[in-house]
Amino acid sequence: MADSIDDLFARYGPAYRWLATATGMLGFFSVVFSSTVVNVAVPQVMGAFGVGQDKAQFLATAFLATMTASLLLNAWIVDRLGQRYAFIVAMVGFAAGSLLSATAASLELVIFGRAMQGLFSGFVQPLVMVLIFPVFLPQRRGFAMGIFSMGTVFALGVAPALGGMMIDTFSWRWVFLAPLPMMVAAFFLAFFFIPSRRRAAGAAGFDWPGYGFLCVAMFALMTAIANGQREGWTSDGILGWFALALAAAAIFIASQRRPGAALLNIALFRNTRFTLAIIVALAFGIGNFCTIYLMPVFGQIIQQYTPTEAGFLLMPGSLLAMLVLPMSGKMSDIFQPHKVIMVGLVLLAAGAGLMATADTHTMFWNVAGFILIGRVGLALVNPSLNTAAMQALPPQNLQQGAGILSFAMLLGGAVGINTLVVVLE
Repeated sequence: MADSIDDLFARYGPAYRWLATATGMLGFFSVVFSSTVVNVAVPQVMGAFGVGQDKAQFLATAFLATMTASLLLNAWIVDRLGQRYAFIVAMVGFAAGSLLSATAASLELVIFGRAMQGLFSGFVQPLVMVLIFPVFLPQRRGFAMGIFSMGTVFALGVAPALGGMMIDTFSWRWVFLAPLPMMVAAFFLAFFFIPSRRRAAGAAGFDWPGYGFLCVAMFALMTAIANGQREGWTSDGILGWFALALAAAAIFIASQRRPGAALLNIALFRNTRFTLAIIVALAFGIGNFCTIYLMPVFGQIIQQYTPTEAGFLLMPGSLLAMLVLPMSGKMSDIFQPHKVIMVGLVLLAAGAGLMATADTHTMFWNVAGFILIGRVGLALVNPSLNTAAMQALPPQNLQQGAGILSFAMLLGGAVGINTLVVVLE
């Protein structure tokens, strides 16, 4: 049975918009929570398997890399299965990855489980955004996107703290199990409150060759960066990985220039304003995800905090960022978006600069304050960057532009963490 949004409004009345929002956000909160909750467990995983950060960092980068790649699969999956069953498949696949990581006997299997989580989480983010947007009236859709953004920031903030408490109370494996109750609830609610439709006749195919070259390029680049310090940056193996990454990326870009390419619209990069927004998005992804990865590790290894104490380092800044986000969205309507972005980037740089002065004797609240400055900067950048990128494009290209923007942020996060760990090692 195919249920449209109109069918579900007729069945549940005005309450349906909140039922749909709660269902979507429950699943989305679960995957965002999982994206960062594992960071606080990195020192424990290193000890459990006897590895350095160059190996343990794949807990974060495997997730981000596969999530980045699967973002481009989202439209094709939804086209074939409909929103309801695409969401359900994502919940089941993500839960399977969580269980694999929680029970794995080797680091390789833990990382493979994280890659599964990332693969299916890439379906969820754009799906939930597209689910929430149309159930609200046009004049309330900004409010709906505010709920979406605040849910993201809240999940990113509470995940390390809750993860730390689970590690101290049980073990590091429990951080993989934490989102499962929320995912089970979202799984069952989806059957009732997420619309479903049959596949449209004559739907476009998917560019599998192009997608394959993109995945090869990302895998080769991550492998080269992760192993360069150990094998030597000029060794034949590392140079070979870099060459493979460059060749696969070049073939992918060339494939997207042909008529009918379905993954990335290369023509959008002729728009200078949009291209500059994408460059900022890459930098934003590096700053955001590197901070989230680094702080729990710094707290435990350098300052000898417990996992719970290290997890709480991010909490004050994330809670303040939640309060700043609604004002930040309004500021991007009142002022030119690039000015708000510049202020946010200055705050981000200031927070990072202050963190560079921290050592084993820096007090907890000083470190939390440094992080707070950066979190406020990130809260200023996010909505204004979205606004600037979308304002640069004509209406018919908004969907493609939004996908490229998300892709750039996650790619920046994956490459940034990988490179950060090389510097740390």
